[in-house]
Amino acid sequence: MTSSSGSLKLEIHTDDKTPGKWSVPLGDESFRRFLSGGGGSEKAVFGEGSLFSPFLFGKYFDPSDAFPLWEFEAEVLLASLRSLGHCRVDWSQTDQAYVLKSDLPVVGKNNVQVYVDVSGKVMEISGQWNNNKKTAVNGDWRSGRWWEQGYVRRLELPGDADSKNSEVFLSNNEDCSFLEIRIPKINSKSKF
Repeated sequence: MTSSSGSLKLEIHTDDKTPGKWSVPLGDESFRRFLSGGGGSEKAVFGEGSLFSPFLFGKYFDPSDAFPLWEFEAEVLLASLRSLGHCRVDWSQTDQAYVLKSDLPVVGKNNVQVYVDVSGKVMEISGQWNNNKKTAVNGDWRSGRWWEQGYVRRLELPGDADSKNSEVFLSNNEDCSFLEIRIPKINSKSKF
């Protein structure tokens, strides 16, 4: 389904069939070794300012661990990246919704998927960027050294987030893709 602005509306999945995914944590040293031995594709996916960079939040943070994004002001957390012109992500909130916007690198097959856990507390944005590597023993690229084949960012949703009515849009051009996630807030109308 394509919106009038040319964006593709993505389905948000809740029926995740791979419970063991992201079981291998990405440690700081493992990531540094991986990135130093990698080429342009690795740096495009995990580089400075990327939504999927473990250093996006100023210090090392495994992107497969859920992060409470909307508890922090983007202006404060991303100030150093913005001053260097390296920031490719932004988030905000209004009285009606939480919004996340991010450039995504076009690397190989850009197959972004979005999952919300059954409790509605964690949103996961992931995709596979390298289809040339072997899959893990159980056949799922996400349960082994996933960073060699894909990317992930897991986000804790605020308590008033209406995950069931969230929307995700993906727009593509030659150089990059653009992801926009809109998560409405649960209306709290009190009756007097």
